[in-house]
Amino acid sequence: MAIIPLEDNFEDVLGKAMRGTGMSREILSSLTEVSEDDIAKLEEGELLEEPLRRIAASLGLDADSLVERAQGSWQPETVEMEGLRQFITPHKDYTVASYLVWDPDSMEAAMFDTGTNVDDAYSLVQALGLNVTQLFLTHTHSDHIKAASKIKRWGKVTAHTLGKEPAPNAERFLEGQEFRIGALKVSTRLTWGHSPASVTYVVDGLDRPVAIVGDAIFAQSMGGGVVSYQAALETNRKEIFTLADDTIICPGHGPMTSVAEEKAHNPFFPELK
Repeated sequence: MAIIPLEDNFEDVLGKAMRGTGMSREILSSLTEVSEDDIAKLEEGELLEEPLRRIAASLGLDADSLVERAQGSWQPETVEMEGLRQFITPHKDYTVASYLVWDPDSMEAAMFDTGTNVDDAYSLVQALGLNVTQLFLTHTHSDHIKAASKIKRWGKVTAHTLGKEPAPNAERFLEGQEFRIGALKVSTRLTWGHSPASVTYVVDGLDRPVAIVGDAIFAQSMGGGVVSYQAALETNRKEIFTLADDTIICPGHGPMTSVAEEKAHNPFFPELK
């Protein structure tokens, strides 16, 4: 199985933290005595380890994890589990992930987001004889729902989205509502901040718990706090990092990871180290 690269480089993490905290180069320099020139170099992706470590704490980041990301020395363990499959599709100059989850006993299945193309997902559905009855949307940014209309053509598929973030031809649900995929239980948790009503879907009943998180968390990073950076951090702590350590995290971009791995390696959450 091909190794999927991490979504964000260290300069992406740095940029998200600077924007989220409202830290300009000038302010960060005055707080840390790192020159504005060095901060600019870091923002452009040049690894200057000592200055990077010095500015990390002022941005609320874990220095060791940030340097680890800059060195590219960590990759989450590859996930292979019956009942779960990730699909990576291109969008502009990056990629987006979607997921197929199924009950191995009843073969009832659901898609979580669509990415930009669902041809590979449909091929697997056909090969395994799955019955896809539901489409769950983590949020409604275009890269995550671009192929939703194609899934609706697979048969009688009901699309679901949180009521605070409506989508065309999707039924709205309330925060905390639960669903079933055959014998699997799907619970919903509000993890907003990247979008107004981003949802994390927690699936129980497979060999390990699964959390499909959209852009709330990436391997060694997180989605930008487009709506609220502080809310994104807070809801991730409350709704994702309280899950069991062996929970598989299925992000909207990059490779799958786990709660335990992100506690140890995600620079945005230094208090978990």
